[in-house]
Amino acid sequence: MTIQQLLKIAPVTTLLLASFIGLFIMQILTGVDANNPSTEALLKWGANALPFTMGDDPWRLISSAFLHIGLMHLLFNGFAMYFFGQIAEPMFGSAKFLALFLLAAIGGNLLNSYVTWQSILDGTGQPGLSAGASGGIMGIGAALLIAALFKISVNGMVLNLQSLIFIMGINLVYGFAVPGIDNAGHIGGAITGLVIALAFAIGYRQRLAVALQNAAIQQQRTLNAYQTNYSYSAHDSTPYNSQYSGQYHNQLDNQSPYDATSIEQSPHIDANSTEQDAAFANNETNTADIYTNNSADSITANNSPLSNEAVHNSIKPEALKKPSIIWQLLPWLAMLLISIGFVWWWQDIHQQLLQVLKAIE
Repeated sequence: MTIQQLLKIAPVTTLLLASFIGLFIMQILTGVDANNPSTEALLKWGANALPFTMGDDPWRLISSAFLHIGLMHLLFNGFAMYFFGQIAEPMFGSAKFLALFLLAAIGGNLLNSYVTWQSILDGTGQPGLSAGASGGIMGIGAALLIAALFKISVNGMVLNLQSLIFIMGINLVYGFAVPGIDNAGHIGGAITGLVIALAFAIGYRQRLAVALQNAAIQQQRTLNAYQTNYSYSAHDSTPYNSQYSGQYHNQLDNQSPYDATSIEQSPHIDANSTEQDAAFANNETNTADIYTNNSADSITANNSPLSNEAVHNSIKPEALKKPSIIWQLLPWLAMLLISIGFVWWWQDIHQQLLQVLKAIE
């Protein structure tokens, strides 16, 4: 994928990658070692360090996510951001994606500071520093796990849950196996991403349910446009009789009620046969009159104004539903609550640090 394509599909991902690379180039230009930067240089460029971050420099919770310790660290995180970003940003949207990355990075740095502070209080640890986009990237990866679990599609494609679990598992195992890796930052970022993505997935499911209901309503409206029911009044003739009775009676009119051939062939014609012929003739005349009257009635029934007697019955379609605004705002509400929780968490550690420093003085 070219830079132009990435910029079109995932502009925030492109800008984040540019900021990582740009900040690293600025470090190199100012004399920082590309492979083994010093502690002073890292602190100068915004690394996360407990006494500073929990003291007067809370901005380090964010700045450290753009700073990398050496070229290999930058390449590894840059590739992970490129891989995850081009999928996650179109799925969540650019604004939510950026907020997800920043909050996951803050969550990872806060958990790192909390673990470090607790180890100092227990006498088992000492202050250190951390840097890198790993916390934010782990948050994005965890969010994609939730998306795959809820079968949220990206451009019609569903994510492979097993592949994502495998990638995330490698990162966590690598962090515990290799010394110097900020495992707390990875875990904190992943937990933050899980919570945010869960809110997004719940809102997505609710909006999808409403969309499916509206699609069913639209289909019902289309069907109703072609459905028409008619009801007939009691005095109307049955359509079947009105249509076919005249034709049937005409066929009967063309038939003779007796066998003419057998009469012509009879050699004996007497008075009784003459009377029988007269009776047959009278019977035929009466029958024809009856059939003629029935045919006239059939024609009258067939020509009756159906449109005046018919009643058009249509099913009133159900109104389209609108998704509740709460489901659209749920991810932002979750991120707001997480931000408030982070502020409280930082304040708690900050106050504990001040109390300890005051006691030492």
